[in-house]
Amino acid sequence: MKYNKQNEKIEMITEDFLIVAIDVGSTTHYARAFDYRGIEYSKKAFSFKNTDQGFKTFKSWACAIAVQNKKKIFLVGMEPTGHYWFNLGKFVQNSGMILAHVNPAAVKKSKELDDNDPSKNDRKDPKVIAGLLKDGRYSFPYMPEGVYAKIRDISYLRDDAQKSLIRIKNRLARWLSIYFPEYKEVYGQIDAKTGMLILEEYPLPKDIVTLGVEGVIKIWKSHKARGAGQRRAEKLVNAAKRSVGRTESDEIARIELKVLLKDLKEYQQRVQVYENLAFEALLEVPNAEKLLNICGVGVVSVMRFVAEVGDISRFNNAKEIQKLAGLSIKTNSSGKHEGVGKITYRGRKRLRYGMYELAISLVSRNKAFKSIHQYFTTRQNNPLKGMQSMVAISCKVIRIFFGILVNGYEFDENKMLQDIVRPEATIA
Repeated sequence: MKYNKQNEKIEMITEDFLIVAIDVGSTTHYARAFDYRGIEYSKKAFSFKNTDQGFKTFKSWACAIAVQNKKKIFLVGMEPTGHYWFNLGKFVQNSGMILAHVNPAAVKKSKELDDNDPSKNDRKDPKVIAGLLKDGRYSFPYMPEGVYAKIRDISYLRDDAQKSLIRIKNRLARWLSIYFPEYKEVYGQIDAKTGMLILEEYPLPKDIVTLGVEGVIKIWKSHKARGAGQRRAEKLVNAAKRSVGRTESDEIARIELKVLLKDLKEYQQRVQVYENLAFEALLEVPNAEKLLNICGVGVVSVMRFVAEVGDISRFNNAKEIQKLAGLSIKTNSSGKHEGVGKITYRGRKRLRYGMYELAISLVSRNKAFKSIHQYFTTRQNNPLKGMQSMVAISCKVIRIFFGILVNGYEFDENKMLQDIVRPEATIA
């Protein structure tokens, strides 16, 4: 459904509607029923379990009230609290009812309107939710299906694996700082392949000294490691000779490093597997392959965008996606006072983070986006700060992605540069 304006949402609810508001819990839900004016039909909050039998009981209760009061259409509203609403929401949709979400922040701010009491309980919350529903303060949740659901699941799994990988790298960096701090002088990246090959068999500095330069080179050659030569081997052995790392608890240090290296390799493989699955799934999304042809855009960036946005056809324009990402500008003005505009930070955090990270990648790798960033930060009128420019570029990327996915356009750097409004050139 594309009811995006509040008037349209209010007009949608007629006398035939039965408004059912649910306070979602981990094991037990509470529901109350109202008409389109806010008059309650249920005598008390109806509780039901988060089970198949509980859902059937809820449906029977709602249908009985609808028949008794001659209602034909169900509008079921709830707060999207965590993951507890997923199964109930799917049951509501499969039952032919209209599912709606209300903002938890709006529920919290509306609690005191009726009784001037900020208290929270299972009977009060459904009534507050129903009030927001009848006033059109709700939205229709998007539950992706098919390839879009697959990409979202892959994206979440990949992000979780990446977080675990970063945590393991931090623990490895801590281990090296304690037992072999000079290692970082030899390798800029702690997970460099040649360095890991040595640490797997000879973890401590004294082990590397015993191994010697020839032994280090021999290990590298046996694994056919690239970029491994005499100079690197000498640098590693010399660093081990003058190491000031801790020498106590050698046995425990070896065990700890062995576990860390095993976990490091495992999560590196997991991340790669998820990225490969994401690439294969993206090929099923219309025009998504064209996004990957843009210099600076990778599989992870497109995966995050598609995972959070879903089917692009459900949006009327790119501004709706910008709002979904929390990148729309909020104003702070009153009378003659004009405050500084800032982004709202409301919406899907993963999408906002992904677009900002993509903007940084594009500015560093794509000449066209780099020139836009330079213009935004150096123009005479209203120059932007670095982070403000990145936000503006993030919004620009959203518009580009929207145009490509909807219309199948090929990305044109020259057209993008021409679309940037330059007041200085117009005045000149």
